[in-house]
Amino acid sequence: MSWPNVTINQLNQLQGETADIERTVLFVGTGSKNTGQVLPVNTQTDFDTLLGADSVLKRQLSAALANGGQNWSAFVCVLPVAKDGAAPDWVSAVEAAQMTASVEGIVLCVDIADKAQINAAATLRSTLLAKYGRWVWSILSVGGPTEGEAWSDYIKRLSVLQDKVAASSVQLVPRLWGNEPGVLAGRLCNRAVTIADSPARVKTGPLLDMGSTELPKDGQGVPLDLATLQALEKQRYSVPMWYPDYDGFYWSDGRTLDVEGGDYQVIEYVRIADKVARRVRLLAIARIADRAMNSTPGSIAATQQSFAKPLRDMSQAVQINGIRFPGEVKTPRDGDVTVSWRTAKQVEIYIVMRPVESPKEITVGLVLDTSLDSSEAAA
Repeated sequence: MSWPNVTINQLNQLQGETADIERTVLFVGTGSKNTGQVLPVNTQTDFDTLLGADSVLKRQLSAALANGGQNWSAFVCVLPVAKDGAAPDWVSAVEAAQMTASVEGIVLCVDIADKAQINAAATLRSTLLAKYGRWVWSILSVGGPTEGEAWSDYIKRLSVLQDKVAASSVQLVPRLWGNEPGVLAGRLCNRAVTIADSPARVKTGPLLDMGSTELPKDGQGVPLDLATLQALEKQRYSVPMWYPDYDGFYWSDGRTLDVEGGDYQVIEYVRIADKVARRVRLLAIARIADRAMNSTPGSIAATQQSFAKPLRDMSQAVQINGIRFPGEVKTPRDGDVTVSWRTAKQVEIYIVMRPVESPKEITVGLVLDTSLDSSEAAA
């Protein structure tokens, strides 16, 4: 016999939306005001009031705002200027900023000069992933030619700087015009395009607020040319460019320091992989010790369906500013999510992401047809 009773449980199926941190980055640099603070900024922020005197950090933020478009926002971490000229401890500052800001990327507005800073950025990604489960990429600023340094010597110096470094999440951006790191960061955060679009996309528009209205010159007064930019791009630097007889400056490619032949040599692939990882992590956490997820055929099919949801969501085409954009990835196929039970307590899930093609080299062949039309021949 049973005693009559009614029990009502409110079950959380975890079907709600998740926080979107894409297109939000953390700018780190030195300043004279609000040092040691992590501050939110957006298109309405008065940088003069917030950051005080002119600085590289303030110029990068202004450039990011100009290129970021509507609803741009970010965080800024202001470091004190070291009295002895030593490099600021930006890594510790970024780690401390995690209590305030969860971001997609970091923009270092202090010029680096050695491999140690690049390796520190790569290590920082691993540290933030281990501590917080956060995938974060970096843009590191590199200074332009020094006094008396020719372009050929500059290329040689920068070639040594990136040589043998493997860091798929790191982009090196030389400051030739002055504001390139901020320009690139703003372009990547522009909501007129998706995170799967390359900064090289011409239809996004020309680069704005580059810092100088003239072509940069080396230490011997020689203007910059496309050959130098191409040489830097081949050395895995992310640089602007221009097209002869086509107005405006544009970006070449969002190059990263991934190894030769690696899957993540461009930033758009890093970003879509990071986005999928963030969403899949939340799905996986919710299923810890849930016996509904088991090795039966029905449960495996349900698991595949569930873990394919981020891919289905990201594959939806969107209409942005009257332009139809394909999804960030292709629609998942059958078999793109594989579930493998290793033991009664351990399960492995493999997910295939398929980026949409994007032409960066276009070849057009013109064919001359000198034959007569039938109407002309009859006449």
